[in-house]
Amino acid sequence: MDEAAKERLLRAIALAAIDHADELTALDQAIGDGDHGLNLKRGFEAVLADLSVIAAKPWPDLFKTVGTTMVLKVGGASGPLVGTFFLELGKALPPDPAKADLVAAVNKAVEGVKARGRSEAGQKTMLDVLVPAQAAFAAGADGARVKAVALGAAQDTAPMQAQRGRASFLGQRSIGYIDPGARSSALMISAAADALSLEGKT
Repeated sequence: MDEAAKERLLRAIALAAIDHADELTALDQAIGDGDHGLNLKRGFEAVLADLSVIAAKPWPDLFKTVGTTMVLKVGGASGPLVGTFFLELGKALPPDPAKADLVAAVNKAVEGVKARGRSEAGQKTMLDVLVPAQAAFAAGADGARVKAVALGAAQDTAPMQAQRGRASFLGQRSIGYIDPGARSSALMISAAADALSLEGKT
């Protein structure tokens, strides 16, 4: 991918969070601090503000820069977790990655989020999207399938009882709501899958 393609990918991911900020905030108001959407918006607006410079970097440095930006600009729990995903992705990727490199790097990134949040899938967090989406990707699913898995997995967090984060304090009252971190993760994965699928057709 050239710099223009990298810009399109990053812009798609950023806008997926920015354009759904109100929805994500509403989800977080139900079971969290109520700032998830606004926090992600602030972080990704910072990424967009420096988009051309970031997109000119090699893949490892590109993702490390995005991760650092998210850690520094995004408050709450989401900043360190989303930032960790991108930072670990950058650490694991070679400058010119093949598909197998990307699969391995995404796995490392998901493991990094698990360690950072001391969480596992099944606890009503973003991992309930990241884990099945990564598994589908590793199994060779195309972008459309990975997108469907991610969006479906986010919906599947609604009947769960939260066991991590602010939502866990609600106990059974957290049941019935989609986890905002899972939803934002699904939106970003969907945007990335669409962008990468389009690049593959050009």
